[in-house]
Amino acid sequence: MKETKYLKDNIENIQKLMRIPALRNFELDNLSNLLRLSKIRKYKDGEVIIKEGDTDPWLYFLLDGEVKIVKNEHEISRIKRMGEIFGEMRLIDKQDRSASVVSVNESMCLAVNTGAGDRIMSEDNREERLDFLLLLYRIFAEYLSARLRLANDELIKAKEDIEYYKSKLK
Repeated sequence: MKETKYLKDNIENIQKLMRIPALRNFELDNLSNLLRLSKIRKYKDGEVIIKEGDTDPWLYFLLDGEVKIVKNEHEISRIKRMGEIFGEMRLIDKQDRSASVVSVNESMCLAVNTGAGDRIMSEDNREERLDFLLLLYRIFAEYLSARLRLANDELIKAKEDIEYYKSKLK
């Protein structure tokens, strides 16, 4: 993995962040805070980004490329669209990483160190910090809802397949 230092909150970097669909609702102050918690990370094909069982504080936005989600050596899904989030479940439930995330070919991510938030954000502005966290959780909720709908569709398809194959065995 190659990574940058923590990003600076200059206008050029903020404009780049505003191209990420999930971050379009952030105000400039919140994007500035996000940048100060973020690094750009580049991964080679097959490189592990998140390891199942780890407890790191990083949240990822896919900027380029593709990653696959793997649990117990089974591929669960792939993330391909710019701006999609991964690594958020650990931040919500505080449990160990539930799956691994592996780079497919080469990928580039915005990695956000959520554990450094209190240290980097202004101590004086509690309201600003709460607005920032609220927006992050809103983004999480939107992505989790979309993933749950997809999982429901896949579950229904699997049940239909089981019923079909059961009927063939009779």
